[in-house]
Amino acid sequence: MSLSYPAVAPLILLSLSNVFMTFAWYGHLKVKAAPLMLVILVSWGIAFFEYCLAVPANRIGHQVYSAAQLKTIQEVISLTVFVAFSVLYLKESVGWNTLIGFGLIALGAAFVFRG
Repeated sequence: MSLSYPAVAPLILLSLSNVFMTFAWYGHLKVKAAPLMLVILVSWGIAFFEYCLAVPANRIGHQVYSAAQLKTIQEVISLTVFVAFSVLYLKESVGWNTLIGFGLIALGAAFVFRG
């Protein structure tokens, strides 16, 4: 695979979109006193920016990747971003069992890109 714009742009855009989505889904766990409806509305607002990155990522990426490959890329990035978010933002440790489980998912993802 080349380092062309349609090959690389989705990786960058999906990485950024996953940061937004991870904050939308899990960022509120640090502010448990906030009313649920407010948390939902703020999460929707954050998710808007996630969509503004994910949709173009998939549109551009589909020039060189299949839809299944794009979804696989997104999932692997999502797990990677989540581990970093969990440790750095939520201050939760990630155990070996979680890392092994995520590793197995990544191994499964490798099969999507095989031949």
